[in-house]
Amino acid sequence: MRIALGVAMAVVTAATATACSTSSAKGGTTAAATGGGPGKTIQVVAGENFWGSIASQLGGSHVKVTSIITNPNTDPHDYEATAADARTVAGAQYAIVNGIGYDAWADKLLAANPASGRAELKVGDLVGIKPGGNPHRWYSPADVHKVIERITADYKKLDPADAASFDRQKATFETKTLADYNKLIADIKAKYAGTPIGASESIVTPLSEGLGLKMLTPATFLDAMSEGSDPTAKDKATIDRQIADKQIKVYVDNTQNSTPDVQAQVKAAKAVGIPVATVTETLAPAGATFQQWQTTQLRGIEQALAKATGK
Repeated sequence: MRIALGVAMAVVTAATATACSTSSAKGGTTAAATGGGPGKTIQVVAGENFWGSIASQLGGSHVKVTSIITNPNTDPHDYEATAADARTVAGAQYAIVNGIGYDAWADKLLAANPASGRAELKVGDLVGIKPGGNPHRWYSPADVHKVIERITADYKKLDPADAASFDRQKATFETKTLADYNKLIADIKAKYAGTPIGASESIVTPLSEGLGLKMLTPATFLDAMSEGSDPTAKDKATIDRQIADKQIKVYVDNTQNSTPDVQAQVKAAKAVGIPVATVTETLAPAGATFQQWQTTQLRGIEQALAKATGK
């Protein structure tokens, strides 16, 4: 059962400084944090498992990463922090949150559980997106690489003795681990740049920009779907016309945020022969790595574009 944030704050007041792990991101270790020098394990908390997966792989055996949002059925926008989450944050030496209003509960947890010497990364601040902007930065390839750079730099500051190891982890991650991810992005952009697409919500916008695709769905509709508000009749009529006239070549659906309006659009797209590709808000399946998740989705988008364009 979810526990209201206020209860979580009360519980953590009496908690010890040791973090209570909720769900470690894949690749994390279970060793307790030690003192300085080689072999130190940095306790890391990530608001969402997509950032946690990256952080875990960049740190290797020198970090233990606990991600708070791990359930694909959980909406990070509306999540209510638990007492265990508060204890985890209280014991963390490094915290990674998305920001931009996406995980306001994480900001509250950090503020309620100050820790001397804890380093914090707010992705929105790093990439220069202010509140009100599109928060889905893990779908921006350029922003993902900025986060990789920053996490590595922060690890080296927290554990200077293992700096060389962090540099090696980063080089391997960017050149080998993300090789398929990087290639798919480059191939799609080279082959399908400018292709008009539609989408169910704003999570797709940073990805479409990174792939060089042309988003035709009104931004006001995409934002409304992301924020859980009702779209306007004008926007729905515009999308209906785009689908009926096949102005879009592919429709990309976030299956973790489906509404009757979106379901109707997906059905209409399929009825007229517009391929539908899917994405999700968080890692799916929950145990997947960032790169496994993203490359699977990118291949789906690539296949849909190939079917739609004949290229």
